[in-house]
Amino acid sequence: MTTAAARVAAIRRLQVLPDSPPFRFRRVPTLPGRVLVTNDAGDWTVLAASDFQDFVVGRLDRGSKAWQDLARARMTPGSDTEDLILRYRQKNDFCFTGPSLHILAVTLRCNEACAYCHSSKVGMHYPGVDMPLETAEKIVDRAFDSPSRAIHIEFQGGEPLVAWDTVRYAVEYAEQKNKYRDRDLAFTIVTNLSLMTEDRMQWLLDHQVMVCTSLDGPKDLHEANRPWAGGSSYDAVVRWMDRFHEEYDRRGYDTTVARVNALLTVTRASLGRAKDIVDEYVARGLKAVHLRTLDPFGFARPLWGRLGYTADEFLVFWREAMDDIVDRNLAGVEILEKTASIHLTKILTARDPNYMDYRSPCGAGIGQIAYNYDGKVYTCDEGRMIGEMGDDLFLMGEIGKHSYDEMVGGETVKAIAVASTLDNQPYCDQCTYKPYCGVCPAYNYVVQGDIFGQMTSNDRCKVSMGIQDYMFGRMVEDPTGRVTDVFRKWTEVRDPHATVPHGGGAG
Repeated sequence: MTTAAARVAAIRRLQVLPDSPPFRFRRVPTLPGRVLVTNDAGDWTVLAASDFQDFVVGRLDRGSKAWQDLARARMTPGSDTEDLILRYRQKNDFCFTGPSLHILAVTLRCNEACAYCHSSKVGMHYPGVDMPLETAEKIVDRAFDSPSRAIHIEFQGGEPLVAWDTVRYAVEYAEQKNKYRDRDLAFTIVTNLSLMTEDRMQWLLDHQVMVCTSLDGPKDLHEANRPWAGGSSYDAVVRWMDRFHEEYDRRGYDTTVARVNALLTVTRASLGRAKDIVDEYVARGLKAVHLRTLDPFGFARPLWGRLGYTADEFLVFWREAMDDIVDRNLAGVEILEKTASIHLTKILTARDPNYMDYRSPCGAGIGQIAYNYDGKVYTCDEGRMIGEMGDDLFLMGEIGKHSYDEMVGGETVKAIAVASTLDNQPYCDQCTYKPYCGVCPAYNYVVQGDIFGQMTSNDRCKVSMGIQDYMFGRMVEDPTGRVTDVFRKWTEVRDPHATVPHGGGAG
């Protein structure tokens, strides 16, 4: 055993303070000489290394600031255990609600040829890969079988605008059904916007369908990643983003939050261009940028040597972007990074944002369900993508053949839930970031050949840990509190459809 490992083992053996709630600890690289301490409810504090050593051996002065910080974080002997239980229950409420996100891949056809396409799309003239209306109707019925109060239906592809009739039918059928089911019903369409029309835009706005698109950065970078034989994919996406924003304004929505939701997939071509990408998002009036890592699904897997990168390379890019984003916020420009926002909500509030990839267990089958065009049902969209790669390990069942209870209560969902519960995951169960994190069995399966994965050599784990190291470092090394104030603002929840006083009216 190495000297460092021996010290850690010794400290763990010494963590036997009477009546002290359990905690985890980490020597964060961005906080030299200090130790981050967390508990399962997500409370945290940072101690000097000497104070931490004194605490675990039971000799820390109970009148010291370090002890007071630990007491506020509910980690000292005699802490209110009932309060900890309630906070833990609140943060894990998603375990008791049922699937809320229902993803419909209404077609595999697409008019763009993205280099990293995860969906294994096919060409525009490929037959037999559009979802029939009757299948869409049965899927909506199945979605309403979930006990969840919230039902969020998301349309994906391929390019979902190719199957516009199916999208319209599913939305209108769900709205009619909801008149007597009375759920919190929401819709999103994930589209490249190149096939948008004025009529389609107005219909989406009338039915309050949120729009999500891809914007990979400036024109040269976006079009290198997302070529379109029909013209400029960049020109199409920015044109329709601007039109949606004009209509949000005309209808009197709160345009500080009512924006097209854009995200990007980071490829090797993105590295070194963090500022250019953030510049593009700010220029488009967007309030959030989601810097997503490239996943090894679909077309991206065989092209990984050209498109991919290491976790360390991504973290250099992400930190450069975050430094730039924080500086802009301090200068009065509002824009947030989505992955940071998800983690910060867990770290700074009593809420959990229920982001499916960062929860324990993950959302596969119990928080989200993905429905393929052919009626096959998968635990998640990544599982569906793996199905399109020829492996149905994540298949839950089929529409018209299996009931909701048969699918959600099946062995596939149970296995994924076990594999994604961090208490069952070696290394994760002792990780200081356990309250804020999650694992993806689909990613583990593709990259490491096992739904449990090996976290010590897992790039997704390394990225998540690096992101959280950065955020704790920025907050703790923040003497004025201005950076922390920016981060707290990123955790706020506002309704994009709320109307505000507007001289133009909705006309």
